[in-house]
This record gives sequence, C-alpha cells and structure tokens, in this order.
Amino acid sequence: MTTQNADITRFSSCRGVSFEIHTHSSPSQSPPGSTMPTNLPTAGSACHGHWETPSRYSRARGSFRHTREDQRIEVVDILLDQGLFTVYKRLFAVFFTVNMAALVLAIAGNFSYAERKAATFAIYNVLVLTLCRSEAFLRLVFWCSVKALEGLRRGIHSSCGVSSVAWLIYALVRTLKHRHNASPEIIAVASAILSLLFVSCLVSFPLVRHLHHNVFERTHRFAGWTALALLWVFVVLTAGYDPKSESYDKLNASRLAKQQEIWLTLLVTLLTVLHGSPISRSPLSEWHAFAIISDNKEGHMMLAGAVGDFTRGLVSDPPSHLWVRGVHFAGLPYLVHMYNRAVLVATGSGIAVFLSFLLQPCAAEVCVVWVTKSVDQNFGSEIKEMMSGHPAGKVIIHDTAVSGRPNVAELAVETAKKWKAEVVW
Repeated sequence: MTTQNADITRFSSCRGVSFEIHTHSSPSQSPPGSTMPTNLPTAGSACHGHWETPSRYSRARGSFRHTREDQRIEVVDILLDQGLFTVYKRLFAVFFTVNMAALVLAIAGNFSYAERKAATFAIYNVLVLTLCRSEAFLRLVFWCSVKALEGLRRGIHSSCGVSSVAWLIYALVRTLKHRHNASPEIIAVASAILSLLFVSCLVSFPLVRHLHHNVFERTHRFAGWTALALLWVFVVLTAGYDPKSESYDKLNASRLAKQQEIWLTLLVTLLTVLHGSPISRSPLSEWHAFAIISDNKEGHMMLAGAVGDFTRGLVSDPPSHLWVRGVHFAGLPYLVHMYNRAVLVATGSGIAVFLSFLLQPCAAEVCVVWVTKSVDQNFGSEIKEMMSGHPAGKVIIHDTAVSGRPNVAELAVETAKKWKAEVVW
C-alpha cells in the first residue's frame, strides 16, 4: 500500500475500536511514493499504545484516527466488559461502601477511633490491596482453603459426629437425674436420637465402611434422616413443656421463635436438603457425585468410570431414569479463574472435571493435558469431538495404549513452561 492510494484501509482492534490509516503528509510519515510498513494492526490483533487527545494516535511512519462514535463504543465495551454484576464489581462495591460508611461516621464525629487513626485506616487499605496482589499470600490463602475443606470433609465431620453422641449422653444423664423437669415423651425421643446417632457412628467405622459400604450408606442415611425428624420433635416438645403443670400449655409460635435450638435445627435441615449428591436410582437409596460437564447451554453431562457397584450397575442394568439434584455447586477447579494462564492435568475419566473449561468461555487461558488409554474405545466419539477442534497446543492427549505410560509430573512441568502457565491443576 502506498501513500498515493486514496483509499482508506480500516483495521479493527480489541474492544470493538476501529482505526483508520490516513495518507496525508506529516512529519512522522514516509515521503510520497514510499511504502507503508506492513506490521500494522490487523483484525483481531492486540492493541498497545498511549492515547493522545484530540482523538488522534500517532506513531512512526503512520497515523491512526478513531471517530467519536468509536470512542463511545470503546467506553461502553470497557464498562460492560464482563457484565454489570461481576465478582470484581460486587467486591468493589462492598469494600468501598464499608470504607465510605466508616469515613462518614468519622467525619460526623460518631467514630472516634477512625477520627484519631484516619491515616492508619489508609495504611490498612494499602496493606489489603497489597495482599490481594501478592502471589505468595494468594497461594497461602489457597493452601489454607484446601486444607480447611479437606478437614471439613473428613476430620471435622467425623469428630463432631462422635462428639454429638457424647454431649447427648451427658444431656440425657442430667435429664434422668432431674426427671421432674422433663416429660416421658422428651426422654423417649432423646433416647431414640441417641441410639440412631450411635448406630451411625458404628457403621462409619473405617473397617465396617470399607467392607460393607452399602450397609454404611443406607444405615447412615436412614438413621440420619430419622434422627433429624426426631430432633424437630424433641425441640418442639422441650420448648413447649411446663414442668410445673407437667403439660405442654406453653407451646406457641412466639415461644418457639425465641429458642435457639429451633434456628439451629432449621439450619441443619436446610443444609441437609442441599447436601444431596447429584444422581441416584432412587431418592431413598444411595446417592453418588460425579463431575458435571457443562457447555453453557441447557443440558449437562456426566462422565464416570465403571469401577464400583453403582457405576457398573449403570452399564449392566441401565435405568430408565435417574434422580438428579437440582442444586449444583462449583468445585475447586473453578478457582482456575483466578489466574491468567493455567495447565489442567487429567487422567482417565478425570477429564470430566476440566471439559467445561474447553466447552465454554473461561477467564483463564487453559491448556488441557489428558493422559488416558484408547480414547475411541473407552470414551467414544462424543468425548473425542469435545477434545478436538481447539488451537494447537491447547489440548494434549497422551494415549498410553500408543505411547506408553508417561512421567506425568515431567509432562506437566514441560507443558507449563511451554504454555507459560501461572498454575498447574
């Protein structure tokens, strides 16, 4: 393209801003008859540089201009870049509102500490903003979160279950010592709850749980549900019983609302309802959780290996329908959105956890490494199609039937270096 060409070539850039190349003479342009450089922005390419006013951007050997309409488009695109109610904007609103509320109270003389320590509050904000940009701190938060979740799932759950039995034994012994303060019905219900919790703890013992898993699943579930129902009876009877008259004449809504046991039981019930795992043959039988594959459309998929009684049964005796939990929660891999570039490593059916990152938009640039055996034979054409059609280097499939077993750690490190990843998952 030469400067004698009267046509104007338009190039598109990021965020919908368009640029026009003008061929008028300027000190920064080539002389008439010379050839313009070919390394100009092309459609879809990234844009870098400093904006000048009035709406004219100059660079060596060429100048770019964008119209006021393009400026408006750019402003709207930037403001609506990721939606009106993103996590970023919600957190900004919350923390800014808290800070401004404290500042207003200090100015009004109603927050003496902030009034005296205004500079300290500014330093606190600087500390928090620094922590939020600190890679070391974020890694620490992530490590603590994972450990806390692991503890919640195993240690704390089991410990509190056994502890609840001990506390209930103590409460029942005290009630029996002061029998006049409780009715026979309350004692009977408390004893039933204690028995159910005790049986649940017995079947949860690791040896019983591993040797008789189905017994554990059914007993744990039915005993738990029955104990929860009896807990409501126990709380209501306890709140309404009057030891003096030995009757339940105090049972009314206002009295119940004042009992903290009612609200604790309500919270336990709500969490239990939301706690159900994704699928089951029967709502009264065992439930099982599997990773959900979502393509950001109406439907969802699950991928599970036939390795246990439940999954093998789905293959040998396919059900006509399955019960599905209606409430779904994001798993730990969702934290990939915290990073700009990530490598996701999966083996076998574990690819289900990461398929959603390939099928729908993701805040991070991800590279998926899948170590598996015989994709066509074990996973079928549908999963293979989901893995195909991506840019080179974004999906790496290591078929162990062809290439043998790799050193997964070395493969992950090598891929992370090539991908320039910030995290390997």
